Amino acid sequence: MPGFLRRLFAPRWQHPDAKVRCQAASRLDPARPEQRQALETLCLDAEDSVRQAALARIDSPETLLELLTRQPELTEIRQRLIVLLSSQGGGIDLTRRLRIVEGLDDRLLLSRVALEGDNQQLRLAAVARLTEEEDLIEQACDNGIAAVRHAAATRVTSEAGLQRLAQQARRDRQVMRQARERLNRLRTDAASLAHARAQREALLAKLETHARAPWEPLYAGRYRHLVREWEALDDLPGTEQERRFQEACLRCRKVISDHEAREHAIAETDRRREQAAEARESLLEALEESLAGLPRGDRLTGQDIASLRAQKVLLANRWQALSDLHVTDETLRRRYDTVLKDYDAVLDAWERLQAHVADIEQALKDKDTERLQASVAACHWPGTLPPTPLLARAQQWLAGREEPAEEALEARLERFSQDLAQLETLLDRGAFKGASRLHQSLRHRADTLPAASLRPHQATLKRLGARLAELRDWRGFVAGPKREQLCQAIDQLADDRAIADAELDRRHRQLVRDWKGLGDAAASRELSERFRHASDRIHERLAPWRERQASERQRNLEARSALCEQLEALLDTPAADADPDALRRIRDQAREEWRRHSPVPREQAQAIGRRFGRIRFALQGLIDQRAKEVADAKRRLIEEAQALIERPSSPDERAEHAKRLQQRWRELGRAPRGEEQTLWREFRAACDQIFAMREAQRDDRAQRTRQRLDEMQALIDRLDAWQPARHADGQVLEQAIAQVAALEPLPSGRRTEGMRRRWSGIVRTRRERLARLAVVEEIQQWQACRPLLDAHLAADAACLAGGACEDVPLDPELGLSDEMRRAHEQRNASRRDPLSPQEVAEGLARLRVHLSLLALGRISQHDEPLRLAIQVERLNEGLGRELSRAEEVRIVLRNLLATGPVSPEQWEREVGEFDSLLTRLTRLPPP
Repeated sequence: MPGFLRRLFAPRWQHPDAKVRCQAASRLDPARPEQRQALETLCLDAEDSVRQAALARIDSPETLLELLTRQPELTEIRQRLIVLLSSQGGGIDLTRRLRIVEGLDDRLLLSRVALEGDNQQLRLAAVARLTEEEDLIEQACDNGIAAVRHAAATRVTSEAGLQRLAQQARRDRQVMRQARERLNRLRTDAASLAHARAQREALLAKLETHARAPWEPLYAGRYRHLVREWEALDDLPGTEQERRFQEACLRCRKVISDHEAREHAIAETDRRREQAAEARESLLEALEESLAGLPRGDRLTGQDIASLRAQKVLLANRWQALSDLHVTDETLRRRYDTVLKDYDAVLDAWERLQAHVADIEQALKDKDTERLQASVAACHWPGTLPPTPLLARAQQWLAGREEPAEEALEARLERFSQDLAQLETLLDRGAFKGASRLHQSLRHRADTLPAASLRPHQATLKRLGARLAELRDWRGFVAGPKREQLCQAIDQLADDRAIADAELDRRHRQLVRDWKGLGDAAASRELSERFRHASDRIHERLAPWRERQASERQRNLEARSALCEQLEALLDTPAADADPDALRRIRDQAREEWRRHSPVPREQAQAIGRRFGRIRFALQGLIDQRAKEVADAKRRLIEEAQALIERPSSPDERAEHAKRLQQRWRELGRAPRGEEQTLWREFRAACDQIFAMREAQRDDRAQRTRQRLDEMQALIDRLDAWQPARHADGQVLEQAIAQVAALEPLPSGRRTEGMRRRWSGIVRTRRERLARLAVVEEIQQWQACRPLLDAHLAADAACLAGGACEDVPLDPELGLSDEMRRAHEQRNASRRDPLSPQEVAEGLARLRVHLSLLALGRISQHDEPLRLAIQVERLNEGLGRELSRAEEVRIVLRNLLATGPVSPEQWEREVGEFDSLLTRLTRLPPP
């Protein structure tokens, strides 16, 4: 279809002419769906008039909201929505409008509805949908309904918003008052929060500093105190603060746990050392008891020597094992050396005797007295030991008697009685081995003693023998099943091929110790052979492993020897200022290294162990010596700190000196255990007293500072309420300025700065008022001279009119100053030698402009050259000293009195301006 026909038959609302579309829009019925769609299309038309005409036909807010979503930049749609929702152009019920408003998100639309709605509930619903604080402030300030203003003001929470609300909500004083209260409360809360955060930050800094500090006796107490202070704070910490707090707590707990672990390790070491000392002492007592029991017997046999050798081997092995772990006490070491010396003496005597046994037996057989005597003498048998049976026979042969003498018999009986008592004691204690050996010795001696002499002891010996047999039976009853179990265990161990060599050796040794521990209780040849056979199988299996152990022991021996050499080099040349803590660490590390290089060959173990024990003893002595020196140095620091309290110096200097003493205390190291805490408490008490004195001085200084601030505030308030009434009151201001100067220097801070600004403003306003009062007083004095000026004007008029030029007399009651008197005389002289009218007019104009400059009045354009000239003159005159306004006014008024003669016409032209300027100068600023 051609374009003309298409335009001819097209609907009018699609006409290209905007006026036609506008008319069509007014005729479309929105109730009909096809026309409503046309209206919606016209609502988005490019022409404003068409859009407005179409929108006027739509009464459905939902349709308009949909159109607004499609074209949000069209203000006509939003305006139509405002009209409909505010009930300005439609009959939409309130419920429907409320439902529509509660679903809106458009800020402008909600703000307009809240301001223009016809119902309070509608406005409250619109305000409830507003989220921007700017819109809420607008509603709180400009809304016409008080409830809506209050609802909007309640939702303003920021400090800037509340401040704007307090300044702009002049329509509602309640809103303004509540905004101020909330603003003050918010600022107070912010200040409290800032103070709490600062307090928490300071506490956190202390905790972090404490976490980095080394341990000291009060470390744990300070940590708990800081944690309690942290938990006592009311505010909640931030995430970063909580993280830092937890990290600092972890570091503090680590320091405390490390110290507790060290203390526990030290206590455990002490406990083990005590156990080792007890074990050493028990072994020594056993060997000492065996050595002491030898002289009590009648005869010394090979069994006694074998038992003594076994005890010595057990003592040496156990002693060396304990010495590898713990330093031997010097007393025990001396006892051990004494026991070994006694043992060596017995063994030496026994070996000498064994070397001459064959000679003695042959001499007895041959009855060769000389040879027997030489052989016995060569044995050098100690008199403290009982003789062996062979030696006793030889001695009896040499003595020429077969029976002992009567005195010897009594001594043997006495010794026999004592040994019976000892045997009963051993049976009471359950010491089977010792009791068995002693009982056997008693039975042997009983066979050699006469029956008649032995009869009183026979019953006791029989009774004790029965007790010993009962103890042997009981041991056999217990030991029988135990031996069977040990045989089964060692057979299983020998057949177990999965077990490691080290574990095999450990368990084999334990089984052997348990077997030996049973002694001869329930012993049988079959079980012994069975146990020995299994043990030999294990020994064959462990042979390669033992070779490796031997090479490892040799390496350990070399490492221990090198360690001993290093420690000996340290002890040979110790540093004069060696730190005892460093020496303690060396000692502990040496002990750990010694334990790590274990075991060593058995034949060298005792010698290297004694060497290391002597080194550790010497090192401990060096540690104790250095710790004692540290303790003495710390006592001197305590004395210095206590003397510092009485020193006549400032608390700050004493506190700084105390800090240096604390630094020196930390650098010294630790004193001996038990003294460190005592010394630290004394030193800490003295330092606390010094710091308390500094805090007291600071508190006193702060109190004086607050007092000066209060005096300054009182002086400011007094001067603020004072207003000078005359220029002579300037003395009060100068006295106040002198008082302020006496209060200086004031502490820096916001309060001080605020007071200084206020003080400067008050002084400036009071000086300005005093200057204005001085001007007023000058003008008042001029007013008193006004009759004299009028007389001069009358005399000037008469003189200029051609009359007599007479002088004006001066009234003494006027009390003029010298300057005004000279001006009066100059005025009288000007009539006798008058100036030209132009010069007089120029002088009056000059005085008027000068007075206008002083009064800050307006100057006409033609007087501008005079103004510039006068300002130049004022600058030139002020090079030496700047004149005050009162002095300049006095000069102008004096010159005004001296200027003449003035015609009535000239005066009439100028007097009004002069009076106006003088009136302006008499106005005082508001108080």
